[in-house]
Formats: sequence, C-alpha cells, structure tokens
Amino acid sequence: MNISFSQKPLIALSLIVAPFYFSQNKAEVALKKFEENYPQEKIHLLLSKKNYVAGENLWFTSFVFDGYSPSTISTNVFVELYDQNKKQISKKIYPLINGKGSGSISLPADLKEDIYYIRAYTTWMGNFSDYFNEIMPITVYNPSSPEKLVKNASAPWSAAIFPESGTFIDGINTKFAVRLQSKGETPSNWNGFITETQDPQTKLVTFKGFDQNAGSFSFTPVGGKKYQLTVEDEKGIKQTVNLPEVVSSGVNLQVQSKPDAINFVLKGKNIDQNKKYKIIGTINNQLVYKANISMISDKVYSIPNNQLVNGILNFTVFDESENIVAQRLCFIQPQSLKLKQPYLKGTSLSLKPRDSNSFTINNDPSISNYLVSVTDNESEDPENENSLLSTIWLTGDLSSKIYYPAQYFNQNRNIDALDALLISEKWSRFNWQTIMSGNFPVIKYKPENFLSYKGKATKLGKPASEAEINLIFKMPGQGIKYNLIKTDKEGVFTLSGLIFEDSMSFSYQLNGEKTTKNSVQVYFQPTFSFLPFRSDLPSNNYTLIKRNPTDTVPIEIERAVANKSSQTSLQEKETLIEEVKVKAQKKDLTKKLNNELSSPLFRSGNETVFDLVNENQNAQGSQNILQYLQGRVAGLQIQMQGGNYTATNRGGTMELFLDEMRVDASQISNIPISNIAMVKVIKGNFAGSFGGGNGAIAIYTRRGGATGSIVDTTLPSNLTEIKLNGYDKEIPFNNEIYAEESARSVPEDKRSILYWNPYLESKPKESTIVQWYNNDDAKNFRVMIIGFDENDDLLYYNEVLK
Repeated sequence: MNISFSQKPLIALSLIVAPFYFSQNKAEVALKKFEENYPQEKIHLLLSKKNYVAGENLWFTSFVFDGYSPSTISTNVFVELYDQNKKQISKKIYPLINGKGSGSISLPADLKEDIYYIRAYTTWMGNFSDYFNEIMPITVYNPSSPEKLVKNASAPWSAAIFPESGTFIDGINTKFAVRLQSKGETPSNWNGFITETQDPQTKLVTFKGFDQNAGSFSFTPVGGKKYQLTVEDEKGIKQTVNLPEVVSSGVNLQVQSKPDAINFVLKGKNIDQNKKYKIIGTINNQLVYKANISMISDKVYSIPNNQLVNGILNFTVFDESENIVAQRLCFIQPQSLKLKQPYLKGTSLSLKPRDSNSFTINNDPSISNYLVSVTDNESEDPENENSLLSTIWLTGDLSSKIYYPAQYFNQNRNIDALDALLISEKWSRFNWQTIMSGNFPVIKYKPENFLSYKGKATKLGKPASEAEINLIFKMPGQGIKYNLIKTDKEGVFTLSGLIFEDSMSFSYQLNGEKTTKNSVQVYFQPTFSFLPFRSDLPSNNYTLIKRNPTDTVPIEIERAVANKSSQTSLQEKETLIEEVKVKAQKKDLTKKLNNELSSPLFRSGNETVFDLVNENQNAQGSQNILQYLQGRVAGLQIQMQGGNYTATNRGGTMELFLDEMRVDASQISNIPISNIAMVKVIKGNFAGSFGGGNGAIAIYTRRGGATGSIVDTTLPSNLTEIKLNGYDKEIPFNNEIYAEESARSVPEDKRSILYWNPYLESKPKESTIVQWYNNDDAKNFRVMIIGFDENDDLLYYNEVLK
C-alpha cells in the first residue's frame, strides 16, 4: 500500500512507501486545480438577539471564512433583508477586516409580524452557488399586526435511508443512517424498525432516533431478499421506506472517528482480487490523505489525529478507471473540539436594577480584539440553533436543511448523531465527476479591495490622456489636502482600497493647468455592486393565523415592546445626557485624530495607528520615528543601510509618506518626534499608494487641529465638487446607558441586550475589562466572547454567569 499526504499546515501526515502507483491521477490533478483557483468562502452572521419587534435595531457581526480560517479573499460584506415574497426591504454594505465585519439594520416600525430573511454574501461568493450565501430567517413580531406567528406543528415529514459509503452488499454488516426532513418541524422523538418486505410483522432490527435529523442502525442483508424501514413518531404517524436493493458484489467503506485516530476498513465481495483501488481523503478541498490498495481485506487502517484539524474528512474510493465506488463523510475528533477559552477574573455581578456589572478577560497578547456580548439569559440564545461553530464545521459546506446544527458542537453533543448525519450527507463544495471532466466554475466576479471606483477624466470633451489629477479634500480642522492620481491613455483611473462611511466629497483639477469649471469633467462608477438573489428562500416552521383581541403576547415580546417604548423616551432626553456622548468621544480620541489628519485615500483595514498626541508619550525617548517603530509592528523591519534607514514588510520595501506626500527616509529621520502627531503603518495595497503593494509608513506632523495653528480652508471657486457613496454607517450601541444619572428616569428597562461590542480592543500589556448595566429584573447573564489569535485559532465562549 502506498500512502502520501499534502503538506498543508496542521493537516500534514507521514509517508509510507508501497510497491506500485496508480497509472491515472486525474482526481488529484483536478482537486489541486480546484483548491488553488477556486477557494470557497462561507459566512456566519451572529445576531445581537434571536427575536425582534418591528421598529427595533438589529445588530450583527459577520464572520467570513475560507475553509476553517478567517478569509483574506473578500474585504466587503453585503447584507440584505427580504420578506417572505422575496421583496427586498433593506440592503447594506460593510467592510471586512481580517474576515470580520459588523453592522446594523433598522427594522421598519410598520413591518407586519412574519418571518423575514437576512442574506449575507461577498462578491467572490457570487461565482458559486447561492446555496452558500448566508440565508438567516429572523422572527419579527408586531402585536398590532392582524396576523400572528405560530409554530407549524402539522407539516408532514419524510424519512430517507442511506447505507454507509453508499453500498449495500450481500453478507456485509452495514451501518445505515435514517434522515428526517420536513417543510415545518420534524419530530424529535421517533423510532424505527427493519422488516422483510414480505414479512412486515417480524422486526429484524429496532432503533431510536437521535434527534430531529438522524438515527442509525447496523444490519447484515441476505442476497435475494428485500427490506423495508418503518419510522414512527410520538403521535403514531408512520412512514415506510424501501431499503436499497441488496447487491451480490462490491466494495463497502466503513469508518470510525476515534479520539486518537480515524480508523477505516474496506470490505468486498465477489470482486476481482487483482483490481486496485485508490482512497483519497480531503479536508476543505485539500488533499490530506491518499492510499493505493492492492487487495481488499478486513485490515483496519488508521490515520492519526494529532496533526489533523477538527472538520469534515471526505473519503472517496476510486477503482483503477477512477470511477467512484464508495464515499463517506466523517468528522475529525468530535470528542475534543480544539477551541481556546478565555480566562475570566474579577467578576462583579449585581442583581440590583440598573446596577453596574463587570468582569475582566485575562491578557492574551496573541488576540487583538474580541466580540463580546452580554444578554439577559431570559431571552433566547441567538447561537442555540446555528452557531459559529456549526457554520464553520458543518452547515457552511453542506446544502441540505439541518435542524439545530449547533447541538453537534455544544458541551452535551452526541457524536453518534453527528456521524449518522454525515453518513446521510455528501460534500457540497465540489463534485468529483464535474471537476475531473474539466468543468470548473466560471469566475465572473473578482475579489475587491474594499470600496473601489473607476473614474474617467475628460478635457474639453476628449479623454485626459496620461494626465495628473489632484483630488482635493477639505479635512475637518486641517484645511486642504491634495492626493495625486494619474490617468491612462484613455483618461481612466481607479480609486481602490477606500474605507469611509456615508459619503466622501472632494474637488478635482488637472495638475499644473489653469482650467475653467466645465473644461475638465471626471465621471465615477463603482466597481462593486449588490448581486441578484438567484435561489429560493428556505422553508420555515411557522405559519400565520388571525390574531384575536384576547390573545396573550409572549413574555419576551411583551418585554421588547415595553423596552422599545422606553428607549424612545430615552432618545428624546438625549440633550440631557450630552455628557455621555462626550465620554464616549474621549474614549476614541485616536480615531478622531486619524479622521482629522488622514484623507480617505490613506485609510486601510490593515493599518496600525500610533497616536503621539493622546498616547505613546514614550516615543519622545527614541532617536527618530523610524527607530521608534522597530519591533512594534509584526513583520516591519527598520534597518540602516549606507547611512539611510530602510523600511521593509515581509521582505518588501515600504513606501514612506510625510503628510501624505511621498518622501525618502532621509527626509523623515531628522524630524523631531515632538513635531509628529500620528504615524500609520499600512500593510498591502491602499488607495493612496503608488502601486508597490508592500504597504507604507505614513507620518503626520502636528498642525491644524493638533496644534491650533490657522489653516486656510477655502477652495478655489472654479472647482467642481464630487460625492462618492461609502459604507453604510452602523448605528452605535449604547453600552454606557446609565453612565449619566439623568438616563435612569426612563419608566422601565426590559432590555435583553445589555452589552454589545464587536471590536473590544485587547491591549498587549493590559487586561480587558467588560462593564455593563443591568435591566430592571435580570437574574443571570449570558456572556459570549469570540476572538482569533495570530495563528487564526478560534476562541469561543458562550456561557451563563450567575
């Protein structure tokens, strides 16, 4: 037997040499091409809560993955809201920073009570099936609506049966999975039994279903006989399904996922003993295991788990002609999920109405920021149905409907149920026959670099060929800022890597020429766009019935309605709590300084900002600013060569800018640090770059708003102003609701979301404090903490603090 493995990080195995090789390797070649050229993204939307009332704000954080790691492919996420008729109600675009983004949707106050759907996707995902868009149903209640939602308990269900690896062979004991499906709810309590078709009274095997999705049993068939499955739910409703026909020859693949290894065995009957087989194992479209087998026997093969990641392992058995003879999905090490856990200390909890609570997350220098959510545990957990874990490891790569997939990755998970589920599934990211025949996805949409606009400049009606154009920005408190761009022969140029909210206004003029207001025209067109929704909305397990005046409103909805009224009252008193806004502003002085000093062309999702006005006072002790930066940014190297400093990032030379004008290192090294207000280290491409791609160090001197000096803020009157649309602005969540005493006058506080912060900063040498205020009657709190370290390992915590 010959076994070889890919050298992918974390999923590489050892090598065993065997005496022969397969003459064909079409499968391996096709898989490598697919993996390298068609990476697949998946999205998880984490909502601030599970159920909503019309008129509320919905906050979310989007996590985009390439396989099992945060994606670096896409930098924008598109989020849309639809009703049951697929009518679009809202659409938003937000930036993705290292695969993570956050935003909000304001639900209209006149939305009728119903199930609505949030669709989230990236432009790159438009090249593949819409089945892998995130389509999340949300329940929106409205007590004034003429109809109300009720669970659909009468929807019929169906059962299907799947032999392990897809083969059912005479005399070979075979494991079967039974899978339930419904347009409404499937039963949670059900059982089944096997009989011969001609003797339905004699039960050969009985079993009980694991959950609403699957059950399993093992059975040894006899050739020439026919069998049937009968499934019965707790209401006595029965369904009978025929088992596949028993065949007299073939190969059966049997797999067991053990704590320390994946064990498998190939069993066969009436097969040519000279025939050879090839087994390929893939994780996330990557080849991680290959075995050439010359003889089918009962030998058990073992793949160690110690270098494998949690996830779905896709086994495929090929014959010598590379026909598929058996397939099987299994989960790697479901007994032990590799997740980091935060260490919480200094927990201070109070059950007094509107009192302050807090805990501290112990310092982890490998994590830059966390998502932290605190909710009243009386409300439903937004992760109880489909969690971040179940999206990464299960639903993000499978297209069928799975009920409550989060259950397979919680503390009380049933690993036998997960295995049965995977026996009934097929890997949905690619089809072997399709890619082996050379049919690959057509790439219509390229990944974007944040917001991009294509511009065309004309002079007196003709293209301004190879011209230099000054884009002129009026910066708050900083006067005028110029950014130079160049057109091609057709007068075309591109602004890419833009990160700004709402809109961006600027004027323009041809460099070095006096022009009248209408002699030069610049036209812009966005290179990003929302994509049409091609698939159908999924079914849900609710129906609408007429509301009666005597109907009682569910407690959670009654609380949400009361809280919406209180929040409206609080917003009307904003003038009385202006100090809260001031405090919030003080917490973000660096962001304010960044907005004042840097133009939109010098903003990036991958930037490190050093604020020398409000922080980093120790910089004054360095010889110069480049020396100060050494060792403070991962990958940045500052070196002295020939009497001059050089700055490189991962081996590539970085551009240097002084007040957004490109300069040499010699022009920077002599600037006194006391004259510098801010430094930005930008990695990768950004709009103001000259095209190097290795990033830049941008240094901003103290002037204008940083020192109080007077700057001319007038623009020439002959310039035309242009406005470009940016990202949608996220509605801020008020985590300091009672920081000011006057806010406590609201009549009642029934908030379910007590704290929401998608980007809680983790400082390298400090513990991270989370502080929130009670509502009027909280008894315990659900805390969610999510983060990724520098190796993309996931920290996931979803527990109740009492």
